[in-house]
Amino acid sequence: MSILIKPIITEKATMQSETLNAYAFEVNTKANKVEIKKAVEAAYGVSVEKVRTINVRPERKTKFTKTGIQHGKTNAVKKAIVQLAEGESIDLYANM
Repeated sequence: MSILIKPIITEKATMQSETLNAYAFEVNTKANKVEIKKAVEAAYGVSVEKVRTINVRPERKTKFTKTGIQHGKTNAVKKAIVQLAEGESIDLYANM
């Protein structure tokens, strides 16, 4: 089971990494805070102070087509915001 799926690189996440030393990741929906902390420490070699998680609900969509109404939804996602110890950082652009 892979805990960390991918880092989230948006304007808000970049601002948090620069000002608050907090990085956002998309994680497995069944992972808990302790597992996320261990996975980030193992993958990036940093010490984690705090982990905050967010369950993002699926977005429901409806299309009106010639054949009728089509219903669908996106996948549910779990995000984790990981705050690192003072003086440590993660270079997310090094692997690209």
